[in-house]
Amino acid sequence: MNASEGPAERHPIGYWLKLVDRLIDQGFDAVLGSAAVTPRHWQILNLLEDGPATYAQIDDEAALYLAPHMPTVRPVADDLCNRGWATPVGPDRVMLTETGAKALTDIQSRVAADRQRVTEGITDEEYRAAVEVLARMATNLGWREERDMGPI
Repeated sequence: MNASEGPAERHPIGYWLKLVDRLIDQGFDAVLGSAAVTPRHWQILNLLEDGPATYAQIDDEAALYLAPHMPTVRPVADDLCNRGWATPVGPDRVMLTETGAKALTDIQSRVAADRQRVTEGITDEEYRAAVEVLARMATNLGWREERDMGPI
């Protein structure tokens, strides 16, 4: 390789995909960590923003992220209740509290700032083009929208 080559020429796309994915995850985890929440807390708070939900609905929403050692996100929903961010509504439903709604708004603004940082210096057209190219590559590799694999 030529020493005058820039980083984009020295590494293949897989390198950049893995690096950017890892850096995005680290930034997102740091944002959530600064608010003392996990991605599951964030997911449930966003779901409850739309109104009360049953534990089954919450688990359905989190299905792609559940693991054998954690077959339900009920403990995370219970933690939100213990914090006063959510409250039970009957035996199997929870809803967001005013305190939870304020916390969610704060976290949403932090996440938006982090997303802005990620795309700094990138035009909307460049962003859309990058996403389109990645979607075409995924299709070339066998991905089909009707059988979306979800996050990996």
